[in-house]
Amino acid sequence: MDKLISELTRLYLVPDSQAAQALAQRGGGGPCAPVDLVSDDGLTRAIAIPFRKAPGADEQHWEHLCTVANGLQEDFGFPAPAVSVASAGGFVLWLSLAVPVPVAAARRFVDGLARLWPDTLPDAAAVAVPVELPPCLNGATGTWAAFIHPGMGASFADESGLDMPPPVAGQVAFLEGLDSITAGQFDAALARLEPVAPAAPVRPSAAPARHDAGIPDGLLLKDATLEDIVRALHARDIEPTFRFVRMERPAQ
Repeated sequence: MDKLISELTRLYLVPDSQAAQALAQRGGGGPCAPVDLVSDDGLTRAIAIPFRKAPGADEQHWEHLCTVANGLQEDFGFPAPAVSVASAGGFVLWLSLAVPVPVAAARRFVDGLARLWPDTLPDAAAVAVPVELPPCLNGATGTWAAFIHPGMGASFADESGLDMPPPVAGQVAFLEGLDSITAGQFDAALARLEPVAPAAPVRPSAAPARHDAGIPDGLLLKDATLEDIVRALHARDIEPTFRFVRMERPAQ
């Protein structure tokens, strides 16, 4: 049991958190309550994503989990995550973070995955709720939550947990080969998943109103002196010429 607690702590728990204390006090074989993986200062080292079976959906929840688990490794270079069967049915995908992150960042990450793989993931609010930390006996149903081999997941698609307690050695074996997502990997993935704000439309700047220096506002031709007219033409870069223009006479 000490080895199992050590592996769970290595992968998923913030040191000195309530979850770590609850795990250390857990007795073998007795019922255990869901634990809060978030520390008192709002940090978490685990992103536990539940995949519940929808009525009449057969193995769709397992297929969704596989889409996400494989995509995280192929698209982001993450290490393989753990998977557990929940005591009340369904699965949980376990992502281990090497460095604790704020819960808000974990939720933004899951929101980004939901945009990447629509209709596949639960609401991001489910990330920070108390969760069964396997192996864990559900006192109400008498079934166990347990880590399983990913290749066996489809066989548990219709099951509600395990009827028997899983061997501790087997649980340790599923965990000891796992690695945590580094801070750099998580930050890079989160940056890729953040929504891109639409660019603001570029508005052409209004042309400044043309104001002819030296022309009094409201100047009317009938009020203008010859000097006013010359000054007005000069303001428009026009050199006035005062030549006579003969009036065309109508042909006789």
